[in-house]
Amino acid sequence: MSLAENVLEMKPSPSVPYWNVLVPEFIVTDIEASLQFYALLGFKPRFRRTNPDFAYVECGAAQLMLEQYHETSWLTAELEHPFGRGVNIQIEIDSLQALASRLDSAAIPLFRPITESWYAVSETIEEGQIELLVRDPDGYLLRFIQVLGGRRIFA
Repeated sequence: MSLAENVLEMKPSPSVPYWNVLVPEFIVTDIEASLQFYALLGFKPRFRRTNPDFAYVECGAAQLMLEQYHETSWLTAELEHPFGRGVNIQIEIDSLQALASRLDSAAIPLFRPITESWYAVSETIEEGQIELLVRDPDGYLLRFIQVLGGRRIFA
């Protein structure tokens, strides 16, 4: 078996850390401020490196990469605040209330009030979630959700 095949066959276990198949990377203007903000949200660094400053952070099964802006950053256009326009990142957590309390204590405003939303997933079922939206220091929009489950749609 080749190394590539072996890597593809790896399954999460206590000795093999889990790596998501899709992990957003945010270019940030101040990595230390971003790390403090994401720690408040419940993210913990998995690893860090320098040159350029970079951190891979996790909150439960959610993973993000944060990279300090530098001259050779992979940019498709000029960065203008707020960064990440048109994109929001959904992150499922167990308790929105605890996060809302931490944000309130730190005087960090919500993007909009906490909202209960229901989305059709078929012609007869919709899935519900409670949503808390907040911007990070560079303006990336984060949508934290607490899953409510499904219910039938009655016409």
